[in-house]
Amino acid sequence: MSAMETIAKAWHFSWQPESALVIAMVLGLCAFIARLVPDTRVRLWGMLGFFALTFIGQMVAGVCSVLGYALAANVLYEVFIIAGGLIIIRLWAMLIFRILLPIIKLRPPHILEDVLVIIGAIAWCLVRLRYAGADLTGIVATSAVLTGVIGFAMQDTLGNIVGGLGIQLDNSIKLGDWIQIDGVAGRVIDIHWRSTSIETRNWETVVIPNSLLMKSRFMVLGRRSGEPVLWRRWVMFNIDLGTPPARAIPAIESAIREAEIDNVAKSPPPSCVLLDFEHGYGRYGLRYWLTDLAVDDPTDSAVRTHIYTALQRNGMRIAVGEHNVRLTQVDEQYQASVQARELARRINALKRVDFLNGFREDEMRALAESLVYTPFARGDVITRQGNVAHWLYILASGEADVAIDTPTGRHVVSQLESGHYFGEMGLMTGEPRTASVIARSDIECYRLDKQAFQGILESRPEIAEEIARSMSARRTELTEVSTQVAAASQASQPTHQQILDRMRRFFGLA
Repeated sequence: MSAMETIAKAWHFSWQPESALVIAMVLGLCAFIARLVPDTRVRLWGMLGFFALTFIGQMVAGVCSVLGYALAANVLYEVFIIAGGLIIIRLWAMLIFRILLPIIKLRPPHILEDVLVIIGAIAWCLVRLRYAGADLTGIVATSAVLTGVIGFAMQDTLGNIVGGLGIQLDNSIKLGDWIQIDGVAGRVIDIHWRSTSIETRNWETVVIPNSLLMKSRFMVLGRRSGEPVLWRRWVMFNIDLGTPPARAIPAIESAIREAEIDNVAKSPPPSCVLLDFEHGYGRYGLRYWLTDLAVDDPTDSAVRTHIYTALQRNGMRIAVGEHNVRLTQVDEQYQASVQARELARRINALKRVDFLNGFREDEMRALAESLVYTPFARGDVITRQGNVAHWLYILASGEADVAIDTPTGRHVVSQLESGHYFGEMGLMTGEPRTASVIARSDIECYRLDKQAFQGILESRPEIAEEIARSMSARRTELTEVSTQVAAASQASQPTHQQILDRMRRFFGLA
């Protein structure tokens, strides 16, 4: 028999009337799925390659048949037919679960797809065995033994399947949940028949067997019945025992609640508690609720920054353990040079305040020595519209926004840069703040209090005239938000004489 005759007979054995239709169906399904679900393309190429091998295997079975090996030919043919059918079952499952069901707003879990594919594969194998002439009655008669053997050999796999089904049925874990198990925390990205995959914050994908989830205790982070996703975080810090808790706790709570910190929930509000006394300091904890569980460490860092600046503004400091020993050798000359540089910096800052230009050198120096260093973190509310505070801020570094609250919302009317000052009306007349000032970046300020002015104005009352004139001109610099806001601002502008009268009453000069 010639080679051509052998190939022709082998082709006749393997090629069936429906083969062309099957090939067209497989190619069409792959093209359609690859177009609508691009992330499956690599997998589809592998399935197409495997499907091509099944046809090659059927040709090999045909060659065996031509050569007279009928039993081997029939066995090989059925094996490759079953393999090709498994590919088709998987393709239809992908079409139904990845494309058709999402169109009608149904998104069943992946594990359901996997289980149905397994059931379909078993059914297809039984059909082909029956078609090949196998006695299924004998298989059923020995099913008890087979079930015991299979169950013993696949107990871990079956445990994973049952575990995956249990997780889906009781809804204990959902896609997108953040869970923590055995010290590993991550977001659930997929639940398969064998395992559950989570992505950690370190760009790691951890695969957890479903049976382990069923046997072990795990935490679902940030989930509470009927509430939005929030996760309570703790930020620990220490304060010297010389600062009473009644002063420290309100200062920290006020600073964090008023600050605009990304991913920190306003409700429930952050709270500060005193946890313990140890090593000569008080152990405090700031509790806040995180809205985005993926950015826990950066948000903790931002909260610590606000705590640190709030402590400095209020004359408190972070405490260190008494077991730490710090030795510093500072001579008088070095200390005097440091103080001189800081005093010069403060005097330069005061010279930028135009209504202080009439002050003598000794008066300017006295004011500089009374300045209070007050840093703020980005998002801190430095002054709030409507509040009463008898001090002025000089911006030494950084940027801040000036905003006005109106019935239509908050409007940013101007920006302050290094060298600007604000709050002069509260300092000189005691008036409530007419605008809010919010730190646009981490900034450093010097605060000038009313007490620093009291002695100078009492000794030289005539200087109040110059201050009032300068402040009256400055009051017109507020940027307009809208026609209504601008009109209201102009209507409320005090005159030079009104400012002078208020100053005299405020400082008791009249």
